[in-house]
Amino acid sequence: MAGAIALAAPRDDDNAPLEGGMLWVAAIVLACANFMSILDLTIANVSLPNIAGGLAATSSQGTWIVTSYAVAEAIVVPLTGWLAARFGTVRVFITAMGMFGLLSALCGMAQTLAMIVAARILQGMAGGLLMPLSQTLLLRIFPKEKAGVAITIWSMTTLIAPILGPLLGGWLCDTLSWPWIFYINLPLSMVCLVFSGRFLNRYETRLMPTPIDVVGLGLLILWVGALQLMLDLGKELDWFSSPEIIALALTAGLGFLAFMLWELTEEHPVVDLRIFRHRGFTAAVITMSLGYGSIFALNVLTPLWLQTNMDYTASNSGQATAWTAVASICIAPLVARFSVKFDRRYLISGGVVWIGLVTLLRVNGTTDMAYWDIAWPLLIMGLGNPFFFICLMGLALTSVEPAETASAAGLTNFFRTIFGAFGVSLMTTVWENRSIMVHAELAGAIDPAHEGMQALQGIGVTGDAANAVVDRLLSTQSVMIATNDMMLYVAMTFLAAAVAIWLAPKPKR
Repeated sequence: MAGAIALAAPRDDDNAPLEGGMLWVAAIVLACANFMSILDLTIANVSLPNIAGGLAATSSQGTWIVTSYAVAEAIVVPLTGWLAARFGTVRVFITAMGMFGLLSALCGMAQTLAMIVAARILQGMAGGLLMPLSQTLLLRIFPKEKAGVAITIWSMTTLIAPILGPLLGGWLCDTLSWPWIFYINLPLSMVCLVFSGRFLNRYETRLMPTPIDVVGLGLLILWVGALQLMLDLGKELDWFSSPEIIALALTAGLGFLAFMLWELTEEHPVVDLRIFRHRGFTAAVITMSLGYGSIFALNVLTPLWLQTNMDYTASNSGQATAWTAVASICIAPLVARFSVKFDRRYLISGGVVWIGLVTLLRVNGTTDMAYWDIAWPLLIMGLGNPFFFICLMGLALTSVEPAETASAAGLTNFFRTIFGAFGVSLMTTVWENRSIMVHAELAGAIDPAHEGMQALQGIGVTGDAANAVVDRLLSTQSVMIATNDMMLYVAMTFLAAAVAIWLAPKPKR
């Protein structure tokens, strides 16, 4: 699996850990690589209305810009180990970094939805390699006794990047234009390339060509791609009344079954499903999938709602959602200490319950809410995020055998990214469908005697203008009600994730 880059043995010469300033420069470069890869999962969230408008696409089609990147990133993760063994860890890392910057520029230059989705898919493939490779190289450049520092650096970038993405994306979108949310990666990747070539070449690995599970990889792409297309296109094609959606559903279901059967019998599987025999790891993956899918869906829903319904700019919506990062950054060092002293199940469950309860506070939202009515719950919700991210990753990796740690890390990243994409697709579909349904219900219940329309016309408002006023009012309220309903659904999912972690036995390590 992804983390199986341990298969590529390090060279015996000149691979001692770095020291002093060189160590921290290299650590910053690797952290930036991981940060950029994960940042691009969310930096487009607040810009989706702008991008969709600029490319003549609908809001639901705009979410393809997010989901295409996430799915591509997840699918390429299993290839990391094979590529590192075949071409060298550092060489693959530097190539992926260069491609990431180049493809970011192509995303910014896209003139149609098809062009940007294609560029995002390729960009996601490059980003998917950066995540596990940056983690592995961080562990190599740090002395063994400071491995905890390396993991903390990597975990902090994984935690903070998705939260800061909307803030940076909103500022760039309003200050410059939406292409700059992609152009900003180009100079950063170039700087990382220069320092990577200088400090990391000594950690290149011996080439160890290993077989690749071509059939398993093909089946993985088949069922994941079919499922994601079904979720993205379902609303436009009226779901299962469409032959295309039925075909995609059958393809996803049969492809998944074939994938499971093949991987359980393959000698060198692209995804090592045998690792799920560890109950603690299985519980951690279930919790990660439910929790991260919900968090990622909220990270997309909140800026969309603020911009389409509350008249927020991209910058203002990014500022409101970024408050989650403030609390997370403040409490993360304390959580890191707790995670090695206490039973992680209590920490994870408590953190997820906290996030779920705060989400429940948001089910009574109104269109009259002020900025801090929106930002305050997001701020206090951030207190639970480090308990979820840091402690859950620790539990997943310590629930397996030491030799399986690399595969466990890869599988955890895979499911985290895949369910993030699935969560966004489901959220946007349910949200829009619920908005339409509520709009129809309100239209039938409001002003049945047409007294309101008559009053508007009585003060000089024309019939068409009066209809527009009423429709605007109905649309605003229906979206608000649908958003509240989504908060309730997501809160229930968080509580389910908090229960799922108790399927894990008490940690022994």
